[in-house]
Amino acid sequence: MNNETHVEILLDLHQYNGLVYAYTPMCGTCAVASKMLTVIEELMPNIHLVKMNVNFNRALAEELLIESVPCLLIFKEGIVKHKIYAFQSVPFLYEKINQVMNSG
Repeated sequence: MNNETHVEILLDLHQYNGLVYAYTPMCGTCAVASKMLTVIEELMPNIHLVKMNVNFNRALAEELLIESVPCLLIFKEGIVKHKIYAFQSVPFLYEKINQVMNSG
C-alpha cells in the first residue's frame, strides 16, 4: 500500500474488483486503519487495494459519497458494494471483505 495509484484512472475501469482506502495523512484514526489494512494485504494477497488521499481527490470523494475518513470502499465489477467507516478489527474487515467479494 506504499504507492498511491491514480484512482481516477483505476475507477474509470468499470470492471474494477478490489478495495479503495480513502484517508487523509493527518488523521490519527486513518493511521490505525492503515495498519489494519497492511495485515489484510498479507492475509488476502489476491485482493487489489488502492490508497486514495482525499485531500488530492476531493471531487472523486464527493462522487463516491464518502462521508468521512477513514473509509474502505469494496468494489465489485466497478460498483461500490459496501463502505466501511468503522474499522473495528482485522477479523471484522477480513470477514466483511470476504462476504462482499464472494457474494453473487
